Amino acid sequence: MLKVFADRGGTFTDIVAVTNNQAIIDGVSKHPERFLIVTLPNQQWIIVYKLLSENPEQYQDAAIQGIRDMMGIASNEPIPTEAIEVVKMGTTVATNALLERKGDRVVLLITKGFKDALRIGYQNRPNIFARQIILPTMLYEQVIEINERYDAHGNELIPVNIQQVKTDLQAVYNAGIRSCAIVLMHSDRYPQHEQQIAQLALTIGFTQISVSHQVSPLMKLVSRGDTTVVDAYLTPILRRYVNQVASQLPGVKLMFMKSDGGLVVAEQFQGKDSILSGPAGGIVGAVQTSKRAGFELVITFDMGGTSTDVAHFKGEYERQLDSEIAGARMRVPVLAINTIAAGGGSVLFFDGSSYRVGPKSAGSNPGPACYRRGGTLTVTDANVMLGKIHPQYFPYVFGIDGNLPLDKDIVTQKFTQLTQDIQAATLNDCTPEQVAAGFMAIAVENMANAIKKISLQRGYDVTEYVLCCFGGAGGQVACLIADTLGMKTIFLHPYAGVLSAYGMGLADVRAIREGGVEKPLSQALISQLQQLMEYLETPARSEIDEVSSQIEVIRKANLKYEGTNSTLTVNFADEVIVMRQKFETEHKSRYGFIQLEKSLIVESVSVEVIQKMETPEEPLIIRTRSLDEAPGCVEIVRMFTADQWHNTPVYRREDLQPEDSINGPAIVVEKISTIVVESNWNARLTAHNHLILQRKY
Repeated sequence: MLKVFADRGGTFTDIVAVTNNQAIIDGVSKHPERFLIVTLPNQQWIIVYKLLSENPEQYQDAAIQGIRDMMGIASNEPIPTEAIEVVKMGTTVATNALLERKGDRVVLLITKGFKDALRIGYQNRPNIFARQIILPTMLYEQVIEINERYDAHGNELIPVNIQQVKTDLQAVYNAGIRSCAIVLMHSDRYPQHEQQIAQLALTIGFTQISVSHQVSPLMKLVSRGDTTVVDAYLTPILRRYVNQVASQLPGVKLMFMKSDGGLVVAEQFQGKDSILSGPAGGIVGAVQTSKRAGFELVITFDMGGTSTDVAHFKGEYERQLDSEIAGARMRVPVLAINTIAAGGGSVLFFDGSSYRVGPKSAGSNPGPACYRRGGTLTVTDANVMLGKIHPQYFPYVFGIDGNLPLDKDIVTQKFTQLTQDIQAATLNDCTPEQVAAGFMAIAVENMANAIKKISLQRGYDVTEYVLCCFGGAGGQVACLIADTLGMKTIFLHPYAGVLSAYGMGLADVRAIREGGVEKPLSQALISQLQQLMEYLETPARSEIDEVSSQIEVIRKANLKYEGTNSTLTVNFADEVIVMRQKFETEHKSRYGFIQLEKSLIVESVSVEVIQKMETPEEPLIIRTRSLDEAPGCVEIVRMFTADQWHNTPVYRREDLQPEDSINGPAIVVEKISTIVVESNWNARLTAHNHLILQRKY
């Protein structure tokens, strides 16, 4: 059987497969330059494979093509699905549709008088001195105002005019819109009017109906409305993608990663849960592998081709309820990931007075200049220029036919030209490698600032944490990032280059349900909260395959001080005093003070049902060389670091054995990524094949 874990990123699609099928292994063994094969105990293997996400001349969908390549099936043959046990994927399809505003056409149905409520939003001004405020484009195309109203206590003031709504919906349907978002006042508590309208939309023929009391059953019209619109905008795109994948894999169990770090079966995968689908797999992979390596305090650092994602872990996954992604506000639990537009493909340019990195990315087509598709200079090219990436150790997948190495000459040529431009503009004397190092310093600073935001700014001392680096480009900058932040330890897993995909295989099935409360915290309220949680647990359990005996339920409460808007999440307890203490500890750590005289409000509660999944094992490796015998290097190359050229040994990851120790500067090359050990660092391999980097001074 074959279990496939795939992550479709902006530049590369990563695939990790676990199999016990000897025929598949014999097939991929013929192409050692394309596939990494790792032997597991009890007659199993792991296959690791990377391919470009967009390669229209060669294939339609990267994940399906990856499965075909592993099984050795031509593109016109059907996939023998009986050999595949499960496919678990993360996808950026919805994220990209949101970034590029390419979702479905949506009509918003909202209570009369609130037509522009979502447009007006919260009046917050991210840039306080901007005289011309450019608001993000709204995701809905038309608005229908519904003459209906409940008061805050559930008394019906104005019933729905069924005939009028029917006429309005029919007109919109005739204009070609098939997706609708229904958001009415107070419907988080009194949903009858929304249910009536949803029924009408269904009979008229709308194919996507997002109803706010189901999508986000929480108080606040604006955030509930925004979330519902996002769901209506993205779910159809997602459905088409899921159906396209499912049509190639009939009968195969297909699961997707949600933004909260849990898996869900394909039929229940919705737009609102898909925004961070890919990065969430990375966080799960980083946390689970770090725990296996014995680290409890983790900063995850995922540097891919398009962006870098960082997250903080201290015992449990951190989630946030309110998030804004690509100008769209949402109120669904998502992993607290800080994403910045700095990846291997971030474009470098000189604006006449200063060096700039990103936010634009070269993607996978045309990609960086060295990809032989006519791209511009990027962070990856800077590493080629500095001798940190060498074409002979990179896969030969470039050029029009996808069989050439990286192009080093074009990089040298473009950096030389850029250096001349910079010298002419600034009269500064610099060399092409100094220019490349200058761009790298800016990229590293941007990424280090993203880590400060999730750690130092929230009261955590990052020097006590391990930096878990992964993603295709993570190992190239790991030491520089750690140096900037004063971190002393870096952890690199053998599958670090594809950890987002591997994380799909380490994830559990999770279902989260929330309910709004908005009442003062008191001992009398506890029994009501318990009832609400039991009510929420039933639909959450229905999402999960109850066959598994390993089911865990986590209950949480979102608390805030009366008269404030900032909620903090604490574990639910039967004793009010326990929750209050937890809240105050967290508040003190986050904001530096507590307000003893204020009472606490329970904003909402959540119930998370977790079904534990079987996860791939990690084999132990045994040392066969004597302890005093050092690993042999493949060759000595020239690498520019700390403002000078160094003769730097290159080691192959597969040649290293437990207890091997390498002092920087050095380069460790793997099939799926490159690790640069800077001069003040030491790298050591453990029996689990984990590479641990320690700062020497």
